[in-house]
Amino acid sequence: MFDRLKADIRTALAKDPAATSAVEVALTYPGLHAIWAYRVAHWLWANDRTLLARLVSHVTRFLTGVEIHPAADIGERVFIDHGMGIVIGETAEIGDDVLLYHGVTLGGTSMRREKRHPTVEDGATIGADASIIGPITVGEDASVGAGAVVVDDVAPDTTVVGNPAEPVGAAGVASPPPDPIIADG
Repeated sequence: MFDRLKADIRTALAKDPAATSAVEVALTYPGLHAIWAYRVAHWLWANDRTLLARLVSHVTRFLTGVEIHPAADIGERVFIDHGMGIVIGETAEIGDDVLLYHGVTLGGTSMRREKRHPTVEDGATIGADASIIGPITVGEDASVGAGAVVVDDVAPDTTVVGNPAEPVGAAGVASPPPDPIIADG
């Protein structure tokens, strides 16, 4: 357990240039606190203590501004930077080494009891205020731009932006601008 806590702190130090010490991160990072509380709630959920799990989740949302359903599946070294406004739905799946910025929604599109929330694969980055909706997949090492609305799968190693989100190039690398001679005809 302590190894996992230390890994979470190391991840925050690595992914946030404003982080100055492990003590600062452990005491003042609400995204980290939300992940830690989620793990408790998830354990309770998995052990048929669903009401208590929902209560832990509810109190955590009040304290951190991050709402994570206790049934969601979240991997290792997930970092929530500036967590306020994050919503992670019940059937969402998040892989390892994922980075989420504030205001991200991993939302559902169905009222039925089925897989209705996104899957975010290992190494993906989701920009501020992005909405990823439905049982779609954001591929490994993909990037979703700030404010994007994603309603279709995102291929691995791809960056998408806009509403609706469209690919602009390899993850972290914008496509070159069009050649003006070709663009003008």
